[in-house]
Amino acid sequence: METTISHAIPYAKRWAALAVICTAQFMVIMDTSIIGVALPAIQKDLGYSSSGLQWIFNAYVILLGGLLLLGGKLSDMFGPRKIFMWGFGILVASSLLAGFAWSETSMNIGRALQGAGSALIAPSALTLLMTTFADQKELGKAFGFWGASAAAGGSAGVFLGGLLTEWLSWNWVFFINIPLGLIVLLLSKPYLPEGMKQKSKLDLPGALIATLSLVILVYAIVSPEQTVISKTVSIVVSIVLLIIFILRQKKSRNPLLPLSIFKAPNLAAGNLVMMLMAASWIPLWFYLNLYLQQVLQLSAFNSGLALLPMTIVIMILMVGFTGKIVAKFGFKGTLVAGLIALTGSLVAFTQVDAGGSYLTDVLPASILGAVGMSLAYIPGTIASMSGAKPEETGLASGIANTSYQVGSAIGLAIIVAIATSFLGLGSSLEEITGSIKVAFGSAAMIAAVSTVLAIIYVKQPK
Repeated sequence: METTISHAIPYAKRWAALAVICTAQFMVIMDTSIIGVALPAIQKDLGYSSSGLQWIFNAYVILLGGLLLLGGKLSDMFGPRKIFMWGFGILVASSLLAGFAWSETSMNIGRALQGAGSALIAPSALTLLMTTFADQKELGKAFGFWGASAAAGGSAGVFLGGLLTEWLSWNWVFFINIPLGLIVLLLSKPYLPEGMKQKSKLDLPGALIATLSLVILVYAIVSPEQTVISKTVSIVVSIVLLIIFILRQKKSRNPLLPLSIFKAPNLAAGNLVMMLMAASWIPLWFYLNLYLQQVLQLSAFNSGLALLPMTIVIMILMVGFTGKIVAKFGFKGTLVAGLIALTGSLVAFTQVDAGGSYLTDVLPASILGAVGMSLAYIPGTIASMSGAKPEETGLASGIANTSYQVGSAIGLAIIVAIATSFLGLGSSLEEITGSIKVAFGSAAMIAAVSTVLAIIYVKQPK
């Protein structure tokens, strides 16, 4: 397993640093799930239309996906700890704005700034994780805690969103970030290593072109308000900007994205696999929630309870076993096994029934999916960053995070479009279930493609 090592002598405060990094990962993932239950209350207080309400999600996703690459580059230039702290400063301030939002515009701005803060946090946190642990066994264990904190953040968001909205008010789904964020900021300087700094100038025009290209692409994907023509135009503009960006990187003395980085073993293949993995995993969660609430008629809170076994399995396996399995069998074998299990889970979910039950239709397939993701996520992340030079670790983590986030958005948008086309006008339970089964089948095909690519193109270092 090839990784970047920054400490010949183990960093003395590495486990305290891991706690801070995992808290950051927990918060970034929690922010994507915590507001779901609070949406009706926010809509009532701020006067959102049904179509406008989605922008509470979209404003966050667009800035997060668009700025991750820049966040990774800044992490390399100024040091990951500094960018990590800048990101948390922005996240705390924007959470305050969103919590006190008095209109749709102020809420959307607050959510967009939360996405911008998370775009600085995510790549710098992953860089700190990769460079803080020099020992391979310890790195595997650290990755386990890091992956488990993501699973915990997703589930905690569902629970906390319901509890805070019901017992206090929707404002607290944003206010909760403030004390957590301030604690992380206070602990960052004492416990996190400063990290390496790369002496280079920022290619600002290149950064603007790349960010604009990604923002336009994600906007085209997640916005249902656009027509087919406007979506097509947006995607074409995004591709043209991407081509301009690549040509500029070839000529620039200080490129934002040195194209040579993709020559690193597994980096290109690993990122493609991660993108497709996200494009199948996120729709699994999305449509499983729909099946639980719309077909099995569970409340949002009870749906969260129904998903708890998945979270527990992911946390136990990632913390206790995945690192050991990777160390024994290598990251390629573990990655492929996980993707096969994820594909099998999605195939099993295509058998759900309108008159089904949680114990027969949901629990077995969900446990299989949790096992698959537990095995695939960590080695997929390692593969997507393996071989990167020490001074390019932040950039590599930015690329890996961008691949996962953009893959999530693209996969969900495509599968929603496919599934919706199979939904009849009557919207009976049978029609809703049929649409959900189509979604699971589409996600299974994406996971299968990811598995094949991992088998063919991901190489296990000797």
